[in-house]
Amino acid sequence: MATPPETSPAPVTIAQVKDEAELMQALAIREVVFIEEQHVPEGIERDAEDANAFHVLAYQGGHAIGTGRLVMMSEPPPGQQGKWGQIGRMAVLQSHRKARVGSKLLIMLENEARNRGVGGVMLHAQLYALEFYKRHGYEALGPVFQEGGIDHLEMHKRL
Repeated sequence: MATPPETSPAPVTIAQVKDEAELMQALAIREVVFIEEQHVPEGIERDAEDANAFHVLAYQGGHAIGTGRLVMMSEPPPGQQGKWGQIGRMAVLQSHRKARVGSKLLIMLENEARNRGVGGVMLHAQLYALEFYKRHGYEALGPVFQEGGIDHLEMHKRL
C-alpha cells in the first residue's frame, strides 16, 4: 500500500484589514488568545485605539490565523524624539505558533510604520516573548509591569 505524499502547509500571507468583517476576524483571534487562553479581562483587551489602528491579519489556507496592530503615538516615549508608533495585540492561534507567523506579522507592521515616517516603535512584550522581540532588534527597558494580570516589559526599536 502506497503512502500518500506529504503535503506541505499552505503558505502564510499577511494582509491589511480592509473592512469591518476582517476587523471582526482580528478581534475574534484576539479574544481566543488573550481573553480565553490568557484570561485578560475583555474590558482592557479592546480599546478605543482599535478604531484608528492599522490592523493586519495572517492567513493560511484561506483562514485567518493571526493578527496585530500599529497605533500612531501622540508623542514619543520619554527620552525619545520624533514620530513613534506602538505595535500591539499580536496574537497567533495556538495551532499555528512556531511557524514564523508572528515574525511575518511584526515585519508587516514595522514596514507600515516606516511608510508612515515613524522613527521608532515601542511595544509591551509579555516576558515569555522577550527573546522573540530581541531577535527582531527590540531592546527592553524599564521595570517589569503588569498589564491584564500578565508580566510585561516595554521594548523599543529604532526604524
